[in-house]
Amino acid sequence: MTDLSKLTSPDGYFEDFAEGELIRHARGKTVTEMDNVLITNMVMNTAEGHFNAHRMQGGQGHGVFTDRVVFGGINLSMVIGLAAQDTGEQAVAELGMTGIRLSHPVYHGDTLYAFSEVIAKEDGADPATGIVTFRHYGINQDDKLCVTADRRVALRRRG
Repeated sequence: MTDLSKLTSPDGYFEDFAEGELIRHARGKTVTEMDNVLITNMVMNTAEGHFNAHRMQGGQGHGVFTDRVVFGGINLSMVIGLAAQDTGEQAVAELGMTGIRLSHPVYHGDTLYAFSEVIAKEDGADPATGIVTFRHYGINQDDKLCVTADRRVALRRRG
């Protein structure tokens, strides 16, 4: 039988997190036109503000947007993905996500960075796990808060 502990990092277990801790994740991700248009079309999002450049030119677009805006589902996914190496490597189960807020538009060429705050810890149903609630923040290259979401995850305990 393979020793699964050798496949993951030596940290990220339930005990490694403390309520109130703020984690700055190491990587950023620049959102490209290809990311936005491909995924927006793949998930059947029909809002032209994500993929119709002609309609968005010169302020012809929708409401406040004067250029194509990146689909919020992509922004949320990228922030969770950027946080995953530090907050999900020992995950046993994703239990839910609430409080999703897309507070600032993201445009092609913007770079997203992620931070995570540990807002709660509790015992899991299984003694081998504990539950951590993270609040994930996604900011752009100008330090504008673009994404906020709370995520509950069951993590392995050490040993």
